Amino acid sequence: MYACIYPLSGRPGWLNDFSPLVEFTAPDTVLLDAHGIGTLFGSPENFAAAIHARAQSEGLAVNVALAGNPDTALAAARGFSGITIVPPGAEARSLAPLPLCHLGAPPEIIGILHRWGLKTFGDLTALPIKGVAERFGLEGVRLWKLARGESRRPLVPPHEAPTFSESLDLDYPLTLLEPLAFLLARLLNELCARLESHGLAANEIRLRLALANGAEHVRTIRLPHPMLNSRTFLKLLQLDLENEPPAAPIVKLTLATTPVDPRVVQNGLFLPAVPQPEKLELTLARIAQLVGRENVGAAELIDTHRPGAFRMKHFGLWPDRPAAHTGQPHLALRVYRPPLQARVRSRDGQPVQIEAPGIQGRIVSLAGPWRTSGDWWRSDAWSHDEWDLALAGGTLYRLSRDRSTGAWFITGNYD
Repeated sequence: MYACIYPLSGRPGWLNDFSPLVEFTAPDTVLLDAHGIGTLFGSPENFAAAIHARAQSEGLAVNVALAGNPDTALAAARGFSGITIVPPGAEARSLAPLPLCHLGAPPEIIGILHRWGLKTFGDLTALPIKGVAERFGLEGVRLWKLARGESRRPLVPPHEAPTFSESLDLDYPLTLLEPLAFLLARLLNELCARLESHGLAANEIRLRLALANGAEHVRTIRLPHPMLNSRTFLKLLQLDLENEPPAAPIVKLTLATTPVDPRVVQNGLFLPAVPQPEKLELTLARIAQLVGRENVGAAELIDTHRPGAFRMKHFGLWPDRPAAHTGQPHLALRVYRPPLQARVRSRDGQPVQIEAPGIQGRIVSLAGPWRTSGDWWRSDAWSHDEWDLALAGGTLYRLSRDRSTGAWFITGNYD
């Protein structure tokens, strides 16, 4: 049998005292699996009375109904006050007086039934099931069976999302990275095994180290592709900790991952082999250890007017390529990094001849100057005058003059 409690808000823990299988059907409705209650309560009446008394002791006024299937118990609890026991085989007769609003049908179907003059469960079950199926399809058949107490379904207990986190309290503080790596390997093996059992991978690793001085050392490693290799994760964490070691002995470590769907790759027979993402990520981590993490990655433009401003962003998945440009071709500026220092001869404030490493000539065409400036509140504020110019040989360049120092630079050429 199944028991339904209505109305009941929240998820009170005392429900598990009556059944190990609980379904929170709605915010105000709970269903319990009441099979095997005879050994504990003796009869369905005693079981329902025990639930009702427990709810009253908690200050709750609820209806309790027992029936041979969950939907019948639910309809009875919502339609009848107090304690209701629906005997096996008497579902249709017991539910017949209930109004159709307890059927849980869509409003448009309830409206049609009311226009037909139907008011109760019994009115609906009096119709032939074939006619109901012709008018309402499978949904009508489901409602007709529910009104007769003939629906059958299993309870759906609440499913809590799995967590992928492991913690370890240390008996004594750790000061060396080698024993820390041993403990990290243990936690990573457990996390990867749990991810694999759920058919998942990880695209981020978060390490939180509690230090003896009360501070925390937090490191986050974001992966360009979902991976599931504990040895790769361990090596990445080792390289990161060698580059950014904790400032005090470690007393507790917590390791967590962000679960995602694993990466699926379709290899082609005639395509050249590419490096495995795990090996490529390790190579990049080793390079970052040598030159600094801020010097490894892909260039990303910064939202500023400062000429040539960018920062290095960690490699990730490439975004979708924009649609091919179908308009007229445009000139592209090839920026020199660093810009070429130049000597310029001017006339009436306009450059007429330039000379720089590998570049020399007379200016035959000129546009500008355009003045740009910004970040005046910082020590590295800029203020430049820029020209676009063409030399006698037909080459186009971008010329810049630092107004604070008077120095000239060739910042790029046009292709």
